[in-house]
Amino acid sequence: MDKLFTRIAQTVQDAATTEELTRPLLELLHRVTGLESTYLTRVDEVAGLQTVLYACNTKAMQIPENLSVPWNDTLCKRALEQGHLVCTDAMGCWPEVEAARALGISTYITTPLRLKDGTLIGTLCAASAERTPVSEEGRQVLALFGTLILRQIERETLLSSLHEANQRLEAQSNTDALTGLPNRRAILHEMDTLFSLARRVERHALVAFIDLDGFKRINDSHGHDAGDRFLAAIGAKLQQGLRSSDHVGRLGGDEFVAIGLGAPLDGDAQGAVQAWHARLAPLLCGQFDLAACVLDYPGASVGVISADPRLVSPDEALSLADAAMYREKRSRRAGALAAR
Repeated sequence: MDKLFTRIAQTVQDAATTEELTRPLLELLHRVTGLESTYLTRVDEVAGLQTVLYACNTKAMQIPENLSVPWNDTLCKRALEQGHLVCTDAMGCWPEVEAARALGISTYITTPLRLKDGTLIGTLCAASAERTPVSEEGRQVLALFGTLILRQIERETLLSSLHEANQRLEAQSNTDALTGLPNRRAILHEMDTLFSLARRVERHALVAFIDLDGFKRINDSHGHDAGDRFLAAIGAKLQQGLRSSDHVGRLGGDEFVAIGLGAPLDGDAQGAVQAWHARLAPLLCGQFDLAACVLDYPGASVGVISADPRLVSPDEALSLADAAMYREKRSRRAGALAAR
């Protein structure tokens, strides 16, 4: 018995996952009970399925891993419902259970794995084709192993939940809540990544600085809710209209930035700038349904530059694109005044 507990303690200490814990425990359970198959199952009562996750088969009886059977047609369900967790004549006790007949199970023992709220998530079982007496020690070890496995599952579930929560928090910290686009921090980080890539593949980096002309008037005339809808709609059009390799983010207010790989370093950088401007401009004008009104928006000011990543830093490129945007804004204002 001392050797058994020493082996159990070592197994628990070394195991990092449910599988690493379960497989040696199934082998130990076989040695203690003398039953030829020991196995761990997952129970999904909502889907009505019981699935064998891990099994240790030592003789002719083979309990296959990944075997799924209807939960209503299982020894486990009947044993748990009737409180009959040890049986040396399974087919006599439950002749209607097709799976037991197919596997030739005579001796059968099980223990449930239940969460603290009582939810059944699985069972730990042992079975044999022969009628084999099950000692009190065997019953106790089965229950102990079931508890150890359940605690490991709970730890893994908790760690998974914490990991998912951290991922959600990280995503939220990098996402603009209004538009769903990367926020200022995230898009500036993407710029650093893009410039590193551009240097490696010997391409220019395209940077577009976008300012939504007349946005204050939209808020003043139609309300902030309409303004928010307009920003979200612009963000969606930009995201849908750019290449899959491009990135767009909201810097804040009515300012957006788009970035992407440009022409080869020895290619037509200015042609790439003009082509990207021609792609962006139509995405920033047209009719927008803002619930409170339908807005005919004439367009935004867009400054596009092509930066040699060996010579220009991301911060410098953003400043250059900002300056190009203001030049376009002045040009658009001058054109509007001349048209009057």
